[in-house]
Amino acid sequence: MKAVVILADGMADYPCPELGGKTPLQYAHTPFMNALAAQGEVGMVRTVPEGLPPGSDVANLSVLGYDPRRYYTGRAPFEAAGMGIELRQEDVAFRCNLVTVSGEGPFPAQIMRDYSAGEVTTTEAQELMNAVQARLGREDIKFYPGVSYRHLMVWRHGPTDTALTPPHDITGRVIGEYLPRGPGGDVLTELMAASADFLHALPVNLDRVAAGEKPANSIWFWGQGVKPRLIPFKTRFGLAGSVVAAVDLIKGIGTIAGMRVPVVPGATGNIHTDYRGKARVALAELAGGQDFVFIHVEAPDEAGHQGDAEAKVKAIEKVDAELLGEVLAGLRQGYASWRLLLLPDHPTPLALRTHTDEPVPFLIADYHRTAAGGGINVFSEAAARKTGVFIADGWRLLDYFINRGHSGPQAARKS
Repeated sequence: MKAVVILADGMADYPCPELGGKTPLQYAHTPFMNALAAQGEVGMVRTVPEGLPPGSDVANLSVLGYDPRRYYTGRAPFEAAGMGIELRQEDVAFRCNLVTVSGEGPFPAQIMRDYSAGEVTTTEAQELMNAVQARLGREDIKFYPGVSYRHLMVWRHGPTDTALTPPHDITGRVIGEYLPRGPGGDVLTELMAASADFLHALPVNLDRVAAGEKPANSIWFWGQGVKPRLIPFKTRFGLAGSVVAAVDLIKGIGTIAGMRVPVVPGATGNIHTDYRGKARVALAELAGGQDFVFIHVEAPDEAGHQGDAEAKVKAIEKVDAELLGEVLAGLRQGYASWRLLLLPDHPTPLALRTHTDEPVPFLIADYHRTAAGGGINVFSEAAARKTGVFIADGWRLLDYFINRGHSGPQAARKS
């Protein structure tokens, strides 16, 4: 039995006026998802436990079968693992975005224009982060370049309980009331303000402005934490697993769980990623002897944060046609038995431009099951709710998926 999970980050949404009252998932043309829904099991799952932040870190831990209430220590430590940065016991990692602020007046009075600095390229970002390290790094604080706008700062003996706000939560708002508060907050604020004093004038940003693009003119800290410990995935589930992803967060979760994390050429972490390339790498992992592959696609989440309905619909359609379709063809041609789980990790509603902790729809299909979840013929949030299947503890879903037909009804219940 080969098992595949396809996670479309932030795909779930609310009905949107610009889409005729439909969600992006309802509006998108998704023939592969809909065909599987008619043959498989569809329901709802809560991936974010009450009281925890509704981020991709918490939600993806759940989907991979780890209870976040037990294993979650913060977002940035997983990203460190994905970047190959070995954290020591005394290290605290911080996510460090390159962002666009308004650049006018005192730093606290400026406005968060873009949490991703217009999706600054990785090449441009590396040059900018090298400058940040050269000017602001010190013996106990070091900066590490990542992918696009996503970077890292490690503070030896740093605080773990500073109040920090994700920049994608405050687009269009004055940043003053969202600056770091509590232990170490003054140091973090000083570093952010200092970066804004010089980043805007670097050649990379001058070229971006000249080209009509947003400058990456400040850094922004959030998501701090210490190194977590996970039970190895193979020990937990008895399967040799791989993670196929572009973003360091997901690669880091896989790394700490002892899974293979292959390189995916053309994977970008945005809507322009190589969907078919991810499918090919995933199928190659299965052909190479792996039992389980987790495929993560960031694109719907990025579109949700940008409030771009057209881009979100397009991303979902690409997941369906170029990723799911390719994976299904490979499974059907190559294996006598297989199983597939498709879901978002959390909603990223276009109207809010940030994550919420509401339950999300899931779809389970395999090589022989039919109409196990209500016989619906479409995969959407509304259709999934109608089945009445609900998994309250999201971290139990993977065990139910892997052992479907053996674990019985204790994992899923009607509500």
